[in-house]
Amino acid sequence: MMYRLWPVLDVVVLVCCLAGVVPAWHAGIESTTFAASGDLPAFEATRYDGPWLGLAALLVAVAGLALIDLIARGVDRAPRL
Repeated sequence: MMYRLWPVLDVVVLVCCLAGVVPAWHAGIESTTFAASGDLPAFEATRYDGPWLGLAALLVAVAGLALIDLIARGVDRAPRL
């Protein structure tokens, strides 16, 4: 029974991590537009928030490990002689 549970758990972890990457990445990047003022031209500044981008990177790493584990469990190993 336990050998059937691990692949399901791997798929659940993989889907949850990939679903969380996009919101975390978008939360980590904030753009602010500044209007022209006198002789200064208008410009857009981008602020990167490290913890959110770090969370996105961590989620990608965990999803990658779950995928590797899923593939490793799915490979039918040849019997040893």
